[in-house]
Amino acid sequence: QSAVSKPAATLTEAEAIRLAQAGDAAAFEFLYQLHGRRVYALCLRMVGNPADAEDLMQEAFLQLFRKIGTFRGESAFSTWLHRMTVNVVLMRLRKKSLPAASLEETTEPDEETGGPRKDIGAPDLGLSGAVDRVNLERAIGQLPPGYRAVFVLHDVQGYEHNEIADIMDCSVGNSKSQLHKARTRLRE
Repeated sequence: QSAVSKPAATLTEAEAIRLAQAGDAAAFEFLYQLHGRRVYALCLRMVGNPADAEDLMQEAFLQLFRKIGTFRGESAFSTWLHRMTVNVVLMRLRKKSLPAASLEETTEPDEETGGPRKDIGAPDLGLSGAVDRVNLERAIGQLPPGYRAVFVLHDVQGYEHNEIADIMDCSVGNSKSQLHKARTRLRE
């Protein structure tokens, strides 16, 4: 039985946080609906693979479920949640457990169909910038995890350096330095 006395749609974020901290499943679901898309987008930009991003989003919300009792409101809830998400992704990237397709898998024929194992589509050159976008995504994927996180948070998601410092638990100077190094690597 849910402790939510009014329809979820009329809950404020602060009320939902309080109820979720008290163990209310409907309030937690409300927070998931409110923040899920941005958490997924952040994961996707950091790992570049929709299936991995989905797994990491689920993992971030599992962490949230475990740790929501520790949220004290010293920063915005979204900042706190994004910090937790970045940490989940960085932990996974450091473990290097994200699967990568092998060259054989992409070039050798599939036993059943005789066709390629992976369906590799040629870029549609009619779409201007498609190749550049693919190259940029690949280059972002090759950045060290810390540089990648700052680049995605600042240049893709539009966070300011003081917000990134909060999310990543570092100094503003460190955020600026990592962004500069990330941009330099990307240009190279």
